[in-house]
Amino acid sequence: MKFRDFILERARKLDETQNITLNGDKKSPENTSCHENVEKSTRNYRVIPKFYHSTPRPVESLMYKLREHVRTVFLKKRSEELLNNNDLKTFWMILENQFSRRSHSGELYITFNDYINLSRTLKPIYRRMLTVLAFARLQSISSLPGKISVISLFNYVMRKVWIQQTRISLSLYDQNGLGYLRESDLESYILELIPTLLQLKGLEKTFYSFYVCTAVRKFFFFLDPARTGKIRVRDILSHTFLDELMELRDDESPKDSQELNWFSAPSALSVYGHYLNLDKDHNGMLSKSELMGYGSGTLTSVFLDRLFSECLTYEGEMDYKTYLDFVLAMENRTEIQSQQYIFRLLDLHQRGYLTPADLKYFFKGIEEQMAAHCVQTVHFDDLKDEIFDMVKPEDPCKITFADIARCGQGPTMMSILIEFHKFWNYENREGVGIEIAGDDKYLQ
Repeated sequence: MKFRDFILERARKLDETQNITLNGDKKSPENTSCHENVEKSTRNYRVIPKFYHSTPRPVESLMYKLREHVRTVFLKKRSEELLNNNDLKTFWMILENQFSRRSHSGELYITFNDYINLSRTLKPIYRRMLTVLAFARLQSISSLPGKISVISLFNYVMRKVWIQQTRISLSLYDQNGLGYLRESDLESYILELIPTLLQLKGLEKTFYSFYVCTAVRKFFFFLDPARTGKIRVRDILSHTFLDELMELRDDESPKDSQELNWFSAPSALSVYGHYLNLDKDHNGMLSKSELMGYGSGTLTSVFLDRLFSECLTYEGEMDYKTYLDFVLAMENRTEIQSQQYIFRLLDLHQRGYLTPADLKYFFKGIEEQMAAHCVQTVHFDDLKDEIFDMVKPEDPCKITFADIARCGQGPTMMSILIEFHKFWNYENREGVGIEIAGDDKYLQ
């Protein structure tokens, strides 16, 4: 029964109970009053007020523009309420001169009583950050009982301000105003962020679109593993990816750290350069035969067949965006999202688990590589038993992803099924392995 029908039925029964007549057709004044109240109540319940209003679409121009304008004004107002650089400088001076004390080692610290007095003397916006809980958290990492470091307190406030500023900045690109960014939203955000990143000042504008694609794919690969096409703003803020991106604002950064940062210019150019090197026919796409040159060059043909059958391709060839997902999975095999990516490829029938038959299917590719390199053959039954011993699944006949995540051996178990070099290194882990030509970066 619907809610509206339920209310009407209850009102009808109440009406029958209260409608006590005198002489068979006359109602007493008291009962008449009650009957009128019930009728009014029934009329009210016939029209239930609307409590949900859907988000206006861009086609509804007036409502959509009004909503966007109100959101922009609200976010601008919130931005103006945040602490600026002058406020932070003033805060540091107050900390340093009025409320800090110096330890025997020369470190500035602040006691709890001074901390409370400090919060009372500052603006309300400071008080919202300088809570007792914040002091307790900073105290947990302090080496001085009952005291916290002035530097850690100042860094905490700066971090809070940065998060609030970034949340507002990201929210400006949230066109639906629902707390998440679509791929196009995040692309616009990073594209407009590029001029502020000093380490990217030498980047050619013709490469901007490829750089944005490279940066956005990392966010979506790790923060949207279910492939919904959107990421919550709170997830972006809580992850370290945004910190790595903002590190590019520092013009003086060691070359080694730049190469390790996925968002740096050297890293993005390197990834795109490898893509171009694999593209032998220079058509901007990668075929299966071209992708076989990736890494050590020993990914099995069986695994690559499965990759091209499951991933988005265009006339049997892979574009740069799909290639980025593949690279992120291969280079981060210890991450749960990468293991999910590979597991979906290994799960031939999309059942959520792997059987010995599934393992044997992929082992055929390893057998082909063993024959090509003229090495001693390994029997599948021996490898299968070793894999099941490694994973220790709850069901002795099948391996679920939960089993793989729990055992902690996912990277090894998956690698020995899809890449001959990884397989041979595993088989010869106690002896001297053979040397296979390839990029040393992928042979570790």
